[in-house]
Amino acid sequence: MSTAQVLLSLPEVNPVPWARSQMAFTLAFHIILVPLGVSWAFMTLIANYRAVKHDDADALLLAQRWSKYMAVTFAVGAVTGTVLSFEFGLLWPRFMGKWGEAFGVPFAFEGLFFFTEAIFVAIYIFGWRRLKPWTHFLTGIPIVLAGILGSASVVAANAWMNAPSGFTLDSSGAVVEVDPLGVIFNKSMPLQSAHMILAAYVVGGFLVASVYAAGMLRGRRDRYHRTGFLIAFTVACIAIVPQMAVGDSLARWVYNNQPAKFAAIELVPTTSSDVPETLLGHLNSDGTVEGGIPIPGLASWLSDPSTGKATVVQGLDSFPEVDRVTVSQANVVHLSWDIMVGLGTLLFLIAVWYAASWVFRRDMPHSKWFLRVAACCGVLSVVTMEAGWIVTEVGRQPWIVYNYMKVEDAATGNTGVWITFIGVFVLYLGLGVTTILVLRGMSRRFRNSESRDGPAGFAEDDVPYGPNPEDLVPSKGTIE
Repeated sequence: MSTAQVLLSLPEVNPVPWARSQMAFTLAFHIILVPLGVSWAFMTLIANYRAVKHDDADALLLAQRWSKYMAVTFAVGAVTGTVLSFEFGLLWPRFMGKWGEAFGVPFAFEGLFFFTEAIFVAIYIFGWRRLKPWTHFLTGIPIVLAGILGSASVVAANAWMNAPSGFTLDSSGAVVEVDPLGVIFNKSMPLQSAHMILAAYVVGGFLVASVYAAGMLRGRRDRYHRTGFLIAFTVACIAIVPQMAVGDSLARWVYNNQPAKFAAIELVPTTSSDVPETLLGHLNSDGTVEGGIPIPGLASWLSDPSTGKATVVQGLDSFPEVDRVTVSQANVVHLSWDIMVGLGTLLFLIAVWYAASWVFRRDMPHSKWFLRVAACCGVLSVVTMEAGWIVTEVGRQPWIVYNYMKVEDAATGNTGVWITFIGVFVLYLGLGVTTILVLRGMSRRFRNSESRDGPAGFAEDDVPYGPNPEDLVPSKGTIE
């Protein structure tokens, strides 16, 4: 049987859930790399600044090594981000056909920031031995700025899906005029972008710090590991403070602008005041809430503190069934919300513990329990971020463009889309494993170079799969 006949004999399935699943999987994978792409350059510059300003050899070594790790994760992020871009056309052709003229505006700016970031990443890495110290340091600043602005541009596109604006429709519903600034700076954009950028620094800081915390638990308590931990963990702890405030403001924005999503978040089946904040629990098909721990009146009070418990929260039954999340989706949104808020609060309390130690002891906590907790913070922060995106995306269902287009009207009609899902899943699994192996290989190589050359050793030929320095024989005319 030919390949074409095999493909024709494959079963036809509803493409919508497969398109959603593929987009969700690739986004969940890619978003782990985003915080490293946004925040690692900033942490590298902190180490670089300390190295140049205070002639700190350990900080210099950190900056040099972090720049190489950063290059690897940036390259992998570029690949996964490109796949996501293609998926908009492959999985959601009807969405792009109608809204691409508006939706594509933020991505055009993201492309410019991405190329700027890529250029300066290359300059920064290859400039270690070719530029003067402060000139080299300055070439890292555009990487930080491009990472922030690029992230803000992408989130602006997602925010536009939650608060569509900046376009004019004709009588047939086609887009006839687009205001680029109106698209980018939609009502949801400021809070969503701030929330994601701060999350990038929280997650990136905790992820990097968790590696050094694990190393310190294994006995590597030298100044190099301590400096690496302090820079990354401090960045995360500082960023999580405004993050809590921005998250609270964003929740109120959802209450005022996406009441159906808010009802799912708080698990509110019917409109009422004095609504409890239900921790865990789930919604039944008959509209009753079962299980969980209700905190009386708290959901109403948090929605609008000015009116407190008297604040009225719209219930899911206020909206037509076809225009709101299903019962199972509401349970997913509510559980994800509990995870995000619960773990976010835990991370905030850990940051308070860390800050209190500096205030009263002028030093970081040294107990094994603190290091164990710190080593777990990387994974916990990633789970928190993933849960937040589930709230954002699933909570908007059934809309892909809020109040304008539903997901089922936007997806591809190709019934074989499940094949691409399997292919992408296998590809990303291989990419993820390879990335981890490369980063671990680089780490081992760096440690081996320390044992040979001392902590200040840094060679330009030190690449993931390059030869060992002692195996290299300089050719004639090599300039040392």
